[in-house]
Amino acid sequence: MKNHMFVATLALVVTACSQDSATQEADASQVETSVNADAVEIALIDPLDSTTNEYCLDIAGGRESVDPANGLQGHTCYSYTDNLGTDQVFDASRIADSALVMPEYDVCVAVSGTDISLSACDNSETQKISFGEDGTIKPVASPTMCFTLAADTRSGKSNVHQIKKLSLESCSDEKAAYQKWRTRNSDDTPNKS
Repeated sequence: MKNHMFVATLALVVTACSQDSATQEADASQVETSVNADAVEIALIDPLDSTTNEYCLDIAGGRESVDPANGLQGHTCYSYTDNLGTDQVFDASRIADSALVMPEYDVCVAVSGTDISLSACDNSETQKISFGEDGTIKPVASPTMCFTLAADTRSGKSNVHQIKKLSLESCSDEKAAYQKWRTRNSDDTPNKS
C-alpha cells in the first residue's frame, strides 16, 4: 500500500513539474519573441568621441529609475554588452509607419515646436516622425529639422557611459555627423561575429 501511495504521489509531482516546465518554456518563448522580434536600437552612424560604442537614442535618467517623462538623450549604446537596453529599444515594424515607438514603456516620440518628448502613443501629428533613407530623423510636420546630438559630452555613472543632449536643429551637411542615424538589432551588436 505504501509503495502504491509513493508511486501515485511521485507520478503527480512529475506531471505537475513537467506541466510547469512546459508552461514556463512557452511563456519564455513568447516573451523572447515579443521583446526581440522587432526590437532595434537607433544609433548615430558616426561614433564621434565615443570610447565604447556609438550613441543611441535613450530615455534620459538611470536605467534603474527610467522615466519617459525625462525625454530622450544620446547615450552610449548598451549593445556593447551584446544586449539592447530596454530604455533604448524601438519597435522596428513601426518606423515605416512614421512612428518611433518604445514598446517597453508604451510611449512614442513626439515633437512640438523644437521640443522632443515621449508620450502615450496616440497617432497624432506630433508623433509622426520620418526616418529617412539618408539616415535623418525628422518630424513629418517640419521636414527641414533633424534630430541632432550635441557636440559636448558628459559622463554618466561611469566613463564608459557617455551622454549627449538631443535637440531638433536645421538639417545640414555641416552637422551630418550629429544627424545621421541607423537601426540595429541584437544580431548586429558590435561584439557579435
